[in-house]
Amino acid sequence: MIKTGLAIGLMVISALASAMSLTPQQVDEGVYALIGPTTGRTPENLALNANFGFIVTGEGVAVIDSGASNRGAKVIEKAVRSVTEEPIRWVINTGSQDHRWLGNGYFADRGATIIALQRTVDTQRNLAEQHQAMLERVLDSPMADTRPEYAAEPLTGNSAEFELGGTAIELHWFGDAHFPGDVTVWLPGQQILFSGDLIYVDRMLSIRPESRVASWHQAFNTAMARFAPKAIVPGHGNVCDVARAKRDTGEYLAWLVDNIRPAAENWEGLDATLAQYGEVSRWQYLKNYDQLHRGNVHRSYVQFENNQTGELPDP
Repeated sequence: MIKTGLAIGLMVISALASAMSLTPQQVDEGVYALIGPTTGRTPENLALNANFGFIVTGEGVAVIDSGASNRGAKVIEKAVRSVTEEPIRWVINTGSQDHRWLGNGYFADRGATIIALQRTVDTQRNLAEQHQAMLERVLDSPMADTRPEYAAEPLTGNSAEFELGGTAIELHWFGDAHFPGDVTVWLPGQQILFSGDLIYVDRMLSIRPESRVASWHQAFNTAMARFAPKAIVPGHGNVCDVARAKRDTGEYLAWLVDNIRPAAENWEGLDATLAQYGEVSRWQYLKNYDQLHRGNVHRSYVQFENNQTGELPDP
């Protein structure tokens, strides 16, 4: 009976994996975005509710973020294979949240090199067990086939520049954002930015206990000042331009800093702050507003109250 139940469970998991797909969207020659759903994590989407990408270099493929599990990584691999048969030689991690990197092991077992900044790897190690346990609950399936796999030689410093298959690639950390150690991937030749979770469009961003609102706002402004991207592949939502990124992410972060920070610093109280700012019509056009906005205000207030800003000193 137990064996039969396990077999049925595995069949259901397999069916879900085969049903989930990501369609490559060409952003430039050899550069593709994989746009995941803007809903929450579900068994049906295998926690691939984020964006991914890949670069076809002529000497191999560089995948940007690897999914939340081996099953998610297979979905990403299938999307790559719909475009090219070049081997996947590199996997670049933009962050430490589950769907950014827990598929690393699948690609590493097939010969790919994992690339990440040291500060990103540090956060991955801190959160790996917690995120795997969360995924088992959300996906209603064991994660035994998925193991945490980290960059064997993490890159030190706040940025790194290198070439993969002749394509120039840069990693930049501008400050802790959605999670500590979140980075952007900049393609200077193509003027394309893979923002990771620095930028959300179409849906409301999520302030988590690990997030740092003021630092996130500062990092967003620094990135926009540093680059003039032709296109942005955000962490969530559709490929966009700078104006859309500012509207959906930059201005919301600025609103939190400009309103919730003084409320906390002036000891106005959490309940009073939620009563005043818990419903704001300006942001209701963003998907997931009802589920996330009040929580964002709550967590922002607590961070500012405890002076957990994470801001970097002015250069």
